[in-house]
Amino acid sequence: MALLTFCPVLSSSSVLSRTTPNLVHATRTQTRTRSGTKAVTLAASSEDSDKSTKLVTFLGKGGSGKTTSAIFAAQHYAMAGFSTCLVIHTQDPTAEFLLSCKIGTSPVLCSENLSALRFETTRMLLGPLKQLKQADARLNMTQGVLEGIFGEELGVLPGMDPIFSALALERLVGFFGNVAQRNHNKDKFDIIVYDGMSSEEMLRMISAAGKARLYLKYVRNVADKTDFGRMAGPSLLRLVDEAMSLTNSTNLFNGNRSADIWNSVEKMLERGSSAFSEPQKFGCFLVLDPNNPASISSALRYWGCTIQAGGQISGAFATASPNLNTESEEELKNKFSPLPFAFIPHISRSSLPLDWVAITQNTVGESARNLLSTTASGSSSLMSSVTFDAARKSVILFMPGFDKSEIKLYQYRGGSELLVEAGDQRRVIYLPPKIQGKVGGAKFIDRSLVITMR
Repeated sequence: MALLTFCPVLSSSSVLSRTTPNLVHATRTQTRTRSGTKAVTLAASSEDSDKSTKLVTFLGKGGSGKTTSAIFAAQHYAMAGFSTCLVIHTQDPTAEFLLSCKIGTSPVLCSENLSALRFETTRMLLGPLKQLKQADARLNMTQGVLEGIFGEELGVLPGMDPIFSALALERLVGFFGNVAQRNHNKDKFDIIVYDGMSSEEMLRMISAAGKARLYLKYVRNVADKTDFGRMAGPSLLRLVDEAMSLTNSTNLFNGNRSADIWNSVEKMLERGSSAFSEPQKFGCFLVLDPNNPASISSALRYWGCTIQAGGQISGAFATASPNLNTESEEELKNKFSPLPFAFIPHISRSSLPLDWVAITQNTVGESARNLLSTTASGSSSLMSSVTFDAARKSVILFMPGFDKSEIKLYQYRGGSELLVEAGDQRRVIYLPPKIQGKVGGAKFIDRSLVITMR
């Protein structure tokens, strides 16, 4: 291990997540809905005959308008003809107030094409436990011990919320491609708009599949190369496979099937990890208060953290303010360039229920509607966060929201990769053969870290 820049040596482990260019395009057609708004519909691709559900979420400092932006987006998509579900994971009643709709733990239809759903971890932990019980009943591995566990008695421990919300979202969007999981969900939506517990939780969710691949690699080594692993591993794998239907195999369990299960889990995690960098599957927007410098700084930091987590930002939103002049607007847009930047109308809560047709059609929000429609179709082009320059033997990492002192670089396994640590996230950059080597120097230029190899 070698620490290459900026700070004292810290022990760390690398993560298995490749950084790849993110230029994805999709064809689209436009139709008109009853309300007169243009609806963007996706053309089915040859690679995926079923139109995938898209996940849309928002990052920003608390109080910057994440929930308001999520509801604005959900209303826009629903009025554009998309079957949309707004998912919230807090006990905050703001969404109910803005929608004039009581939200429960199963989808509730709030208006045409728009449903809403509240995640509650105490209820979400019942599903996986039921699956384990059913698998154990077929395999009789615990001799009925699991049957004695009643999920209704179990409480929520710290750290459970993001895990179970990720599992519940997977049932709705199917990023991991697990057919058995998706069939559990009776409701098929075009777009899921997720308003989570916090921006940090969402960042962990974006990076989870990529991080889990490295843990899987080490666990597999333990299972294959130790006496304990060879003894306990096959039984545990069989229970996992039976509960999650990873291999859909009816053959008796043997060593070959064990390898199949490991490979299936690896492929599932790879699909989940790559989904967060595909604009047709995932849209992530920054939200900021244009009158609050701390909110602006937080949005810039979350931009860089999302890149570190393996995702991409689709654009930035701010609430229109009468105190913001044209010069200030341009300055704000320049700070977030090259991201698309849009304003959503200020929402007055003096009279209920809110007229969402009038709000979404407000001319102030035209740029926001256009941005949401573009990302809904997957036709937006996302810039790559990593650029390789073979002629100069350098690597350019786009890292907005950070300064030089906050970035640490490590190298493992010779000079074939770089481990970048920043924003409480780690990612691995795999170097092409012509650039591989030891780091010769690094400098920070215009929100990018330029690393010279030798």
